[in-house]
Amino acid sequence: MGSLLASLSSRVSSKTSRSTVPSSLSINSYSSVESLPTPRTEGEILSSPNLKAFTFNELKNATRNFRPDSLLGEGGFGYVFKGWIDGTTLTASKPGSGIVVAVKKLKTEGYQGHKEWLTEVNYLGQLSHPNLVKLVGYCVEGENRLLVYEFMPKGSLENHLFRRGAQPLTWAIRMKVAIGAAKGLTFLHDAKSQVIYRDFKAANILLDAEFNSKLSDFGLAKAGPTGDKTHVSTQVMGTHGYAAPEYVATGRLTAKSDVYSFGVVLLELLSGRRAVDKSKVGMEQSLVDWATPYLGDKRKLFRIMDTRLGGQYPQKGAYTAASLALQCLNPDAKLRPKMSEVLAKLDQLESTKPGTGVGNRQAQIDSPRGSNGSIVQKSPRRYSYDRPLLHITPGASPLPTHNHSPRVR
Repeated sequence: MGSLLASLSSRVSSKTSRSTVPSSLSINSYSSVESLPTPRTEGEILSSPNLKAFTFNELKNATRNFRPDSLLGEGGFGYVFKGWIDGTTLTASKPGSGIVVAVKKLKTEGYQGHKEWLTEVNYLGQLSHPNLVKLVGYCVEGENRLLVYEFMPKGSLENHLFRRGAQPLTWAIRMKVAIGAAKGLTFLHDAKSQVIYRDFKAANILLDAEFNSKLSDFGLAKAGPTGDKTHVSTQVMGTHGYAAPEYVATGRLTAKSDVYSFGVVLLELLSGRRAVDKSKVGMEQSLVDWATPYLGDKRKLFRIMDTRLGGQYPQKGAYTAASLALQCLNPDAKLRPKMSEVLAKLDQLESTKPGTGVGNRQAQIDSPRGSNGSIVQKSPRRYSYDRPLLHITPGASPLPTHNHSPRVR
């Protein structure tokens, strides 16, 4: 789904955020996922009372027959279209009336595509949390597999950090996004029936009009270990650059695998650089390899900070965030903090205000100067979006990546 799910998602009603969803679209709230029955048959999954089973014809009408001018984007999963449905009846409505939805249409080839589609229906048909994407309904008719989400106006974090011409995110917004995403992961990890997200990345963090973040793409989610088990053994799947090294090497999945991925995204928020950037050379292609030596040094941290911040960030807060990222990226999974601990530390940063301390002066010293002595702001690097897939696991599923970042299979 990736960046194309940038437009997909919803805001669940909460005391702290406004919702554009009429009450008729509300789904039951779960304070945990302990009520998730596992395993469930396909029939049980699709009979969820929280979801509407759309007909293919209804979604054709909602998207104006999947017209090109309704296209929001395309990814490995398929195509995403903008549509409109009535807020009360959930039937197709005229463009501009009712509520806006995003309809994701699965490409027909490949069993794995259906499997991931069903996994997403399974989890999002039962889970409700302000920081998880809301699924309105689905369609399964013949070979057609579609998912219907609410429209997410600010798109994905990936687009805001890396898309050419995007307005730079302020320090406060970056931390707000990180906190929201951490709340979503903490909810999944701390539930009695633990859920491991398995594909945490900037492309799967969606933003509403106020930059509140929600996790999307549950196609790779897995139930956590139970009983005396310490991990779940599974085929290696995820996204290159974000997947934890021990998981890639052994296929042993734990909640700490998600914590590693969170550390990578936190690095992206700090640096404004992609987890993997093939346009760079040597060690700099890997954000983790390049940035790690600077994360624990207050005097050198400014060297990795995003120049588009213009030095407008609190030095102490940036160092705390960098130190937290370093902990999340610990090669030893057992030494990484739990997501609840990560969230607690991020919450402490929320009230930190940008200042004009040493961090700003160091950023200015590091900036090139023009002939008149004025600081010349470095322009953001342009990133290549069309990188070939990297198949770490040979012979894996033929389903291509859901976004521009190659999945490891």
